[in-house]
Amino acid sequence: MIGKFFKSFGKHLVLAFAAFSCLMLTGCHASSGNAGFQMPEEFDTSKDIEITFWAKNDTNKAQTTIYEESVTAFEEIYPNIKVNLRFYTDYGKIYNDVITNIATNTTPNVCITYPDHIATYLTGNNQVLCLSDLIDDPKYGLGGSEVNFDAPEKDEVVSKYLEECEIGGKLYALPYMRSSEALYVNKTYVEKLGYELPDDITWDFIWEVSEEAMKKDGDDNFVVNGQKVLIPFIYKSTDNMMIQLLKQNGYDYTTEAGDVLLFNDDTKGILEEIAVHAGTKSFSTFKISSYPGNFLNAGQCIFAIDSTAGATWMGPEAPLSDICSDDIISDIDVVVRRIPQVDPSNPLMISQGPSVCVFNKEDPQEVLASWLFTQFLLTNDVQIPYAETEGYVPVTLKAQNSAEYLDYLSRGGENNTTYYSIKIDATKMLLDNIENTFITPVFNGSASVRDAAGQLIENTSKSMRRKQTVDDAYFEKLYDDIISLYRLDQLGAAAGASSGQKPDLGPLPAGAKALIIALLSVWALILLYFCFTKIKGRRNNK
Repeated sequence: MIGKFFKSFGKHLVLAFAAFSCLMLTGCHASSGNAGFQMPEEFDTSKDIEITFWAKNDTNKAQTTIYEESVTAFEEIYPNIKVNLRFYTDYGKIYNDVITNIATNTTPNVCITYPDHIATYLTGNNQVLCLSDLIDDPKYGLGGSEVNFDAPEKDEVVSKYLEECEIGGKLYALPYMRSSEALYVNKTYVEKLGYELPDDITWDFIWEVSEEAMKKDGDDNFVVNGQKVLIPFIYKSTDNMMIQLLKQNGYDYTTEAGDVLLFNDDTKGILEEIAVHAGTKSFSTFKISSYPGNFLNAGQCIFAIDSTAGATWMGPEAPLSDICSDDIISDIDVVVRRIPQVDPSNPLMISQGPSVCVFNKEDPQEVLASWLFTQFLLTNDVQIPYAETEGYVPVTLKAQNSAEYLDYLSRGGENNTTYYSIKIDATKMLLDNIENTFITPVFNGSASVRDAAGQLIENTSKSMRRKQTVDDAYFEKLYDDIISLYRLDQLGAAAGASSGQKPDLGPLPAGAKALIIALLSVWALILLYFCFTKIKGRRNNK
């Protein structure tokens, strides 16, 4: 009787276990989102494919035209691919829309983005295409044999910029353009204050000259410019300001695993220095006072720090200056320098600029079409014209070393549009300092840490302007407020997962524990059945 039971039980147990295993495999597959992309053997040029490209444009008509012409040129090469171009005026809006669309599997095919943003996209069920293997594909990789245009090969992309697109050791984007920050200086006023402008400028020099510039005459006008308004030093991006000051001082910011190391006495020391100059109003920020280029061009600022891509807004003859021409002070000499340094012998400056990522889709041909278009954005026909619109540098050595681009760099000052001198000077400064640039660790939540770094400076500066007490108790509360505002105490596991680290996931959920117990029970019953059959077999052989 017992033997019959075990024999029947064994058969049913095997069937049940097989069904259970299939169910588990199905469940696991469903939870992983889109399946991993497999490169097709051939690109099907007979199939009509439609892809969407989300691009960022600062209302710069020249950039809009370049994007439109690039799409047209690509569609002429691949007539079966239609590219739908959508413009955004802000990277943050692209980021928010991608996050919203990830939940409904309606992301674009290609979009302009930043690695900090991609780290968050990676939480969306494998929807961002990993490019690590694609770039080396002999047929459709960078410069592959079946790519129908003059794409750069992998070693023709600036390696430093390619590495910036890696997250957890894997490549999730291609660099599109690169910029950094530049110091735009009203040299005329520096010399009027009795200083000689050095080639390498330190933070101490900036602070000293800024305080000296605050002197007024008997009519309450600033002596250096004869006006009622003067903010000697304005910083556009305070998150970059904090990050670079920490880096230059050798202080910690975050780890690759996503640990936030921002809230300590080192940061407080930097904020205390800034507070002094915010209190005298010799220093301000874009969020507090408005765009630094406007003040610079009106003779109301001496040191303006902004992106090299913002060079076309800087100087009295700037082609994109957006203040009234009557307010521009034409007799000032604006020059470009590297951002201020703690140690000029070891210069450090942040690397920034947009990259391009590709989203996974069910149709491999659609993904391949998207990948081909992404490569097209790295061709000289796109890289060089776009870089010439602002103070960007191309991300490929192929473009940087081309005769066309070198000719462009040699013609600075020929006019105030394409060859605007300050724009080309900012570009040259960056090209000379590529090896001095750095990036911060990227993980899910790193964008929030970046925002928090800038907010520390913004809040401290505002408090000083309001004549609030800024002491140890103030900074303790400031840290708590910023941590809470950006939810930095919730990063932990999510950050580690996106950066390739093994996070502490905490105790197993009750459901997971029950599943493990059930699996162990099934295996125990299988083992019991196996032992029974072995014993029965021995008895029958006696």
